[in-house]
Amino acid sequence: MKNMVDRPILIKIPVTKVKLNHDMMSKKEKKSVQQFWDTTPCGTGDINIKTETLEYFEAISERRNKREPFIADYAQFEKWYGKKILEVGCGVGTDLLRFAKAGAYTVGIDLSPKSVSLARLRLHVYNCAGNVIIADAEQLPFKTDSFNLVYSWGVLHHTPDTEQAIKEVYRVTKPGSEICIMLYHKYSLVALQMYLMYGLFASKPLRSLKDILANHHESPGTKAYTVIEVREMFSAFKDVKIKARLTPYDLRYKRDGYFPSWVGKFIPQRLGWFMVIRGRKS
Repeated sequence: MKNMVDRPILIKIPVTKVKLNHDMMSKKEKKSVQQFWDTTPCGTGDINIKTETLEYFEAISERRNKREPFIADYAQFEKWYGKKILEVGCGVGTDLLRFAKAGAYTVGIDLSPKSVSLARLRLHVYNCAGNVIIADAEQLPFKTDSFNLVYSWGVLHHTPDTEQAIKEVYRVTKPGSEICIMLYHKYSLVALQMYLMYGLFASKPLRSLKDILANHHESPGTKAYTVIEVREMFSAFKDVKIKARLTPYDLRYKRDGYFPSWVGKFIPQRLGWFMVIRGRKS
């Protein structure tokens, strides 16, 4: 890893006027998603430490690393030293900070003003450079062919028109450059848990998984996809690799109760809740 003294300073990525796009989906849907994440920005729930402090941000990182220690295997943070990185849906900046610490030119966008505010403060607290703006994943305010990596971890399934967001990811990625996207996996243990809780055990066995996830998992309208559906959505990219990944959430037996990690050794990875997509722009 490069010495932190040599870390690149903040760059200016050309930005057009930010305007939320509601042409294809209703304003109400976007607003409900925004309000959900403004109320509880991703990763901040149940952290009982004074907000906007170093200890607060450290607690967020500690929990994220405990529950999703494999993120670095996919993000490859240190690989992007000196490169232009866009994180679509950066939340409070947990991964964005790691890119910045590794010396990348970091740009993050999020629909949630509260999340953007916390992400900006987080970079400041850690003395790291980066741009964070409020923007819509379905209408990214950047010029075509701008970034060496477009990264998005567990976000695009929350925007109403996920396919449009993926088209925008393609547009702003430089030719030959990479993407790393995580979407929720439909054929997973988490999805099964959701069906049992809100379908079968709720005496609604015919209720669709689509309806259950949209109404009971995180922000309104949340979706999950099959490998076949994802391959179609990312067909414009080349060298696409799709891999399902088991998570502690797949091993959860109650809200804050998890089976030991060794239990996962007996479960196929293909049943994991996270589906990681990597590829390049043609």
